[in-house]
Amino acid sequence: MALPANPHRRRAADIVTAGPQAGGAVWPAIAGGTCSVVTNDDLMGDGPVAGDAAGDGTSDGAARAWHAWWRVNRPGGDRPGPVAEVVRRARVDGMLDLPPPGGGDTARRWAALARWGRADPVFARLAEGHVDAVAILAELGGPDPGPWLWGVWAAVPRSLTATRGGEGWLLKGERPWCSGAGGCQRALVTARDGEQIRLFAVDVAQTVPIPGTWPAVGMAASDSRTVRFADTSAQPVGEPGRYVDRPGFWHGGIGVAACWYGVAAGVADSLRDAARERDIGPHALAHLGAVAARLAACQALLDRSAAFVDADPGRRVPGLAARVRAVAEATATEVLDRVGRALGAGPLCLDAAHARRVADLTVYLRQSHAESDLAALGELVRDATAAGGAAAEGEWWPW
Repeated sequence: MALPANPHRRRAADIVTAGPQAGGAVWPAIAGGTCSVVTNDDLMGDGPVAGDAAGDGTSDGAARAWHAWWRVNRPGGDRPGPVAEVVRRARVDGMLDLPPPGGGDTARRWAALARWGRADPVFARLAEGHVDAVAILAELGGPDPGPWLWGVWAAVPRSLTATRGGEGWLLKGERPWCSGAGGCQRALVTARDGEQIRLFAVDVAQTVPIPGTWPAVGMAASDSRTVRFADTSAQPVGEPGRYVDRPGFWHGGIGVAACWYGVAAGVADSLRDAARERDIGPHALAHLGAVAARLAACQALLDRSAAFVDADPGRRVPGLAARVRAVAEATATEVLDRVGRALGAGPLCLDAAHARRVADLTVYLRQSHAESDLAALGELVRDATAAGGAAAEGEWWPW
């Protein structure tokens, strides 16, 4: 016997595409740093920009300018040219000019990073490296960024050795994981100076990306090859140890988490769009609801963390950074799992953009060190809350 229809039940597709009068904020619109209502727009396509049609006061000029620029400049579906060229064009056009972290508008900075991730994971990876380098140079009193696209190549710090000769500092060695190896024009790199680690600025034209050292599928277009330094001239930036011993190191770590969040939202868009277009069934709708809740929670934590950083920008916040990164990683991992379970193999096999985004996010998330990072966070929470009293609770334990 069929059960009578519930007159109060609403179609999920109606809720997903509803405006504020119809259902409230149900999907993250990455505009000015807070969640806002999404109407029928496609944030990556040719529809209205988030906030424009919502009537909820969340319209954001920077977001509108970005979406208008992206529609014209985004790489084609098959990425006919290096994404680094698009990122360089974005820098020239002012699209990478962001508020500094801890400068009172950190939420807007992290919202921009999330927008980039939602648009294109590789673009976000390279653009985030540039804006992080600009922030590092300002914080440590380094050279002016100039008209160049910068990268931050700081993995495996002891893979490079710095020596000081009559003509200045020289770097030697091979550095893995250099995103934008063939596209960046300048880079900040870490190197061993005796027993200490020091940061240097280099002209990438003096380095040699090694062919065949990035055979990846995920993040393939990031060109994260190993780069050879053979007595490469370098300019020191800050004192030894200062690269990691500064507040901005942790702010930058949260910026990467904002990118993860944005890429996860882009993956989730495929499930949202499927629900708009057809009846995807109750199980897939349950996954959609869970994804929406996860994304909203992650966005809320990013917003709250931005306010925390702005309130005391000179404070080192390793625990806050570790917590936000753990939440963003867990959110993105759950989104990947739920969208895959809800939609099956179809979009992974037949939708090149979706398949590429899933592969890119899978690799991008491995900037996290998984259980090692969680164990380190657990130790920090244990030690700080035991010794710091109530003052430590604001950073280490839920607000």
